[in-house]
Amino acid sequence: MSVPLPRAHRIVLLANLVAQVAIIVTGGLVRLTGSGLGCPTWPECVPGSYRPVPEQEEGFHKIIEFGNRTLTGALGIIAVLAVVAVWRWTPVRRLRIAAVIVLVGVVFQALLGGVTVLTELHPVTVAAHFLVSAGLVAVAAYLWFARTESEGTPTLLVPAVVRRVAWVTCAVGAAVLTLGTVVTGSGPHSGDADTPARFGFDPRTISWLHADTVMLFVGLVVAVWLATRLSSAPPGVARAWRDVLLVTLAQGAIGYVQYLTDLPEVLVLAHMLGAALLVVALTRGMLALRTIAQE
Repeated sequence: MSVPLPRAHRIVLLANLVAQVAIIVTGGLVRLTGSGLGCPTWPECVPGSYRPVPEQEEGFHKIIEFGNRTLTGALGIIAVLAVVAVWRWTPVRRLRIAAVIVLVGVVFQALLGGVTVLTELHPVTVAAHFLVSAGLVAVAAYLWFARTESEGTPTLLVPAVVRRVAWVTCAVGAAVLTLGTVVTGSGPHSGDADTPARFGFDPRTISWLHADTVMLFVGLVVAVWLATRLSSAPPGVARAWRDVLLVTLAQGAIGYVQYLTDLPEVLVLAHMLGAALLVVALTRGMLALRTIAQE
């Protein structure tokens, strides 16, 4: 039997996950408002000051960018608390490693954010910034959903072929996210209101490629969901993959609507939130495929 965890442990791990999702949303807000260079240097906001100063030319952009940088600091504090909580209350090696990965990832993201500013929002660094955040969301989600697990050996609840297809689904999902960053890096929302940096690809062609990959992803999600329903796995496994499917369909709908309506900022931001939630749902779905034997 698993030992009930203190309320503080649950709060910290949930806050860790919510904060990782939130930084994607606030990062999107920075980009959509053209505030990526609201603080034109790094680690200072402007030479000689870590905070915005009244005489800056960037106007409200400096407030938005500085706010995102401040949230990164809060993210680091929460990540430290998560490491402490896991070390104290769930001394499971894989959970400890995951907690440390999140903390190291937050530091890396801060450095990568600096590189992004210093390279004047080069689309490659902007894309990498988002993809690293998506990875950290996955690890933070793992910490949350696996928080009560023991050090035991994982046991599959579905046939091995279903798990293999599920891993392929995750790989295609990663390709969907990556292509999504290329679509963004080829469209109008560059992150800088004055001098946008773009990949140079045809936005329409890249959007079609992204959409085709999404269709493959949807097919794989449906396949895994049906396989879990038809197998002898507990009902919770199929429910987890049903939720993956629902998030995928909602995300696809937002994607098509934003494309057909010329990328309104509110829908682009909703699409970024949906991407983060899809990562959370996929992580939960993968964990639902197995259980941990108590030792």
